[in-house]
Amino acid sequence: MSGYILSIDQGTTSSRAIIFDGGMKMAASAQAEITQYYPQPGWVEHDATEIWQSVVDTVRKAIADAGMNAAAIAAIGITNQRETAVVWDRRSGAPLHRAIVWQDRRTAEMCESLKADGYEKLFSAKTGLLLDPYFSGTKLRWLLDNVDGLREKAEAGEVCFGTIDSWLIYNLTGGRVHATDATNASRTLLYNIDDGVWDEELLGILGIPAVMLPEVRECADDFGRVDKALFGAELPILGVAGDQQAAAVGNACFEPGMMKSTYGTGCFALLNTGRDRVSSSNRMLTTIAYRLDGETTYALEGSIFIAGAAVQWLRDGLGIIGQASEAGVLAAKADPGQQVYIVPAFTGLGAPYWDPGARGAIFGLTRNSGPAEFARAVLESVAYQTLDLLVAMKKDWGVNQLETVLRVDGGMAASDWTMQCLADMTGNPVDRSAIRETTALGAAWLAGSKAGIWPGRRDFAQAWACDRRFSPAMEEGERQAKIIGWKNAVSRMISDASAG
Repeated sequence: MSGYILSIDQGTTSSRAIIFDGGMKMAASAQAEITQYYPQPGWVEHDATEIWQSVVDTVRKAIADAGMNAAAIAAIGITNQRETAVVWDRRSGAPLHRAIVWQDRRTAEMCESLKADGYEKLFSAKTGLLLDPYFSGTKLRWLLDNVDGLREKAEAGEVCFGTIDSWLIYNLTGGRVHATDATNASRTLLYNIDDGVWDEELLGILGIPAVMLPEVRECADDFGRVDKALFGAELPILGVAGDQQAAAVGNACFEPGMMKSTYGTGCFALLNTGRDRVSSSNRMLTTIAYRLDGETTYALEGSIFIAGAAVQWLRDGLGIIGQASEAGVLAAKADPGQQVYIVPAFTGLGAPYWDPGARGAIFGLTRNSGPAEFARAVLESVAYQTLDLLVAMKKDWGVNQLETVLRVDGGMAASDWTMQCLADMTGNPVDRSAIRETTALGAAWLAGSKAGIWPGRRDFAQAWACDRRFSPAMEEGERQAKIIGWKNAVSRMISDASAG
């Protein structure tokens, strides 16, 4: 059997297909951007049909570029943007509304109402999550309440709900499999992460029919076979994980205390806590890192909504850079005598603030502030937000137990300036993976190890390689002054404080 593995990485702004060879090296890849829809302020949607077509197109292109027959691929792994909610007709497979993206904040009022009714402790105890519009559960409730006839069809068993992985699996298998994995299920507000089941009590509170939910399987499991008509071979789908968990796997964060941070549209840090479910006192999330061989491994997670998306804003909104890679070069030219802060709360603030009502702001402008200062402020905001997560995680996990090295990946990790800034602001060494596509690699490893042709956990972890380590170099006095300025800027943007 060939050692080739196809990894489908369906993200917030694009879909990618990457083929890895038997040596776990990239053999071919293809990428296609997807359209972002903003029907109202704070609302974000995707066209589920466009997502599906982009996956088909990129897979076909990757196979063609590799010059191979699809039959040479031993297995498929899928990783995906999490929390994005899709509903579709069980029989026809047609989407019944645009997908509501994880960034979407339309259910903020619903979440506040649930909190006012005293439900947040219950949801947190069972799911490890907070009542925030970020998660899928309230998005699904909104769809049921606002799409004509959807609730009646759902209660009659005619509607499927899923996150993007489920949507892709359903289409890849010709509608034969409606399933998800434990990591994606753990992000819905509907899944009991202790018992490993959809929680009837939570479904009842949100008014969601259980019949529309997918079957939950392990991360390395049998998710069915791809229709031969799509790519020319009936390929087995053997690995599935949400993008951040897949990145943790791709970074070989298999031991308790290991930590990774991925810099894409948002920024997501995961700390492996092993078999112990650590409840946060600092508004971090408790989530499933992965489930393999009947054993669940947990993690603490901090989620930042806007990271690379702020660089896109510099490019598309302000027009001060032509491409994302120019941000670090421009930031290096900033006047060191100016300290501009940008709080990129374009869709609210994530961890540890969880303030959907906050909005972005700029502080510290002078007459001489220009594009370079804006670029530096945007990149620094990512480092400050990461520090906020690390401080909270240290309090939850215990300072002496927390590994001080941060393994990083994602598009922004390619910027040396940004990674050095990250090391300086967090005060921790930053190790950049030699393989930038660690999210896709993680999904590929799940599938390849399940197929029995890629190494197990220990050997895979030993093969992980560091491209470069960035060590803190900033003087502590300067670092603390910058951090104080950041905290002051954020405090002014907390919506409750502003309202008061």
